[in-house]
Amino acid sequence: MWRPHVSAVRSVADGSLWLPVALVAGNLIFNIVANASFKLSAASPTWRGFLVWQIVGNLAGFITVLTLTGLLRYVPLHVAYPVTAGLAVVGVQVVAARWLFDEPISSAQWLGTLLVTLGIVLITRGAEGR
Repeated sequence: MWRPHVSAVRSVADGSLWLPVALVAGNLIFNIVANASFKLSAASPTWRGFLVWQIVGNLAGFITVLTLTGLLRYVPLHVAYPVTAGLAVVGVQVVAARWLFDEPISSAQWLGTLLVTLGIVLITRGAEGR
């Protein structure tokens, strides 16, 4: 089986941690914007509103892809993807669903959010031991 060997992950040991952190933050923000836009699109009473929010959501989604791609220059895929996907779940649930759209979040869902957050911590700590 063909397996590409890619060793283009740059070290952040030289103290330049700000760029990977900024890329994760940007990914989170644009993921929230994308999902909130899709919610607004679904709730739009007009085709114009539907299309405008679809465009906003897809552009924000494209930026999340770009930020993940940039992050992969500094962090291995097995860390970058779970961290960005997990933070997106937490961010969309708490920021978009709860705060922006005032959707109720059950105790079980809050527990799930806590477990996702704990999983993110475990994934990033496990990567440090390599």
